[in-house]
Amino acid sequence: MVAAAIYRSEKGYTPYGGALRLWQYRGHEVILEGPYDTGKTLAALNKLNVFLAKYPGSQGLMVRQTYKSLLASAVVTFERKVLPIPPDSPRCPLVKYGKSRPEWYDYPNGSRLYLGGMDNPDKFLSSEFDIIYINQAEELKLDSFEKLTGRATGRAGNAPYPQVLGDANPDAPTHWIMNRGSLKTIKSRHEDNPTIFNQDGTLTEQGKLRMRVLDNLSGVRYKRGRLGLWVAAEGQVYEEYDPDLHLLSPDFQIPDSWTRYRAIDFGYRNPFVCQWWAEDEDGRLYLYREMYMTQRTVKVHAEQINRLSEGEHYAATVADHDASDRATLQENGIRTIPAKKDKALGLEKTQERFKKQGDGRPRIFFVRDCLVEVDPELRQEYRPVCTVDEIPGYIFPEEKENRPRDEEPIKQDDHGMDAMRYMVMHRDRSSIARVLDLGPE
Repeated sequence: MVAAAIYRSEKGYTPYGGALRLWQYRGHEVILEGPYDTGKTLAALNKLNVFLAKYPGSQGLMVRQTYKSLLASAVVTFERKVLPIPPDSPRCPLVKYGKSRPEWYDYPNGSRLYLGGMDNPDKFLSSEFDIIYINQAEELKLDSFEKLTGRATGRAGNAPYPQVLGDANPDAPTHWIMNRGSLKTIKSRHEDNPTIFNQDGTLTEQGKLRMRVLDNLSGVRYKRGRLGLWVAAEGQVYEEYDPDLHLLSPDFQIPDSWTRYRAIDFGYRNPFVCQWWAEDEDGRLYLYREMYMTQRTVKVHAEQINRLSEGEHYAATVADHDASDRATLQENGIRTIPAKKDKALGLEKTQERFKKQGDGRPRIFFVRDCLVEVDPELRQEYRPVCTVDEIPGYIFPEEKENRPRDEEPIKQDDHGMDAMRYMVMHRDRSSIARVLDLGPE
């Protein structure tokens, strides 16, 4: 049977532990959750693939919060690590529609796997599915999850059971995943990942390196990413941050009439950050583009900044104070002004922007997936790869009721936070000037 070749384990995949329990579970809602690097996505994708190959004519959906992030994550894993033959190969029994932006895969037995993002759900929410796989389910709102469960109810009728399955990294303990009675959660452990642990319980050579990286995490990232705990970040600087409120759809358009700015924090071993901001008529700030990259010179960054900025005009580019780096930008046509460095006041002003105003909206927003390129080394080290990634782990040293006004957050993974603060200090300068008695720029 041709279809059998699709899910025969030519790459040696065998589910263990939590992954095996996911494969065996036939209930309607199930999520495989656990710390980083336990093989959750690989387990879910392999089950999805076997399901579609086993049940002719079945209809499947692979989905994430945004289509762009799905293409950069689960789709890559599916094509490289799940399918025995790449879908672009003439020998592959799957037919891929959409090339670099695939819309679906057709199986030789009549099954079809659609791809989508909850940023454009109208493309698939009118259809019925036998199986739906949600990548990084913790990113979704409960309302989005329930809409998906309503599209896999058995009405498609091509498989013995309908299922919505997903994988998730730990989040806050109040997250809906941990508080939904009808949802089966299965714990995934590092011991379940055969690339990290041998069957006798010893670490593989690759596992020794990967576990060392995980052991070096700190704070809430260690608790969630290494221990797999659903915990809140204690002492979070921007405790008003709410992804459902502050994150905007990737399709959000910045009107030409809005004023634009750039904010830069220098780095080489640590990330070099360039943020593109827009300001609406009410003074709200929107981060709509971002560079966040290590191991590149300022000259290389300047060339990329100029390419990305083509056709746009900026009222100002605010930068860290390094004279040499600012001079390099100047030589490449990027004039900067030095950032205001009162950190305590900058934190206070930025905290105010995260709070809801009288109309129920905050004064700072972030466009999802606005990062222009992911730094592979940061990803491999489980460090933040963009400004939004930094927010949950940006914390004060310890929880206090009466925190001194001049107490600073822990100095770690804060380069996007610094650039954001430079931007806020620049725009809120009219009120800041009265406090600091600053003169004109």
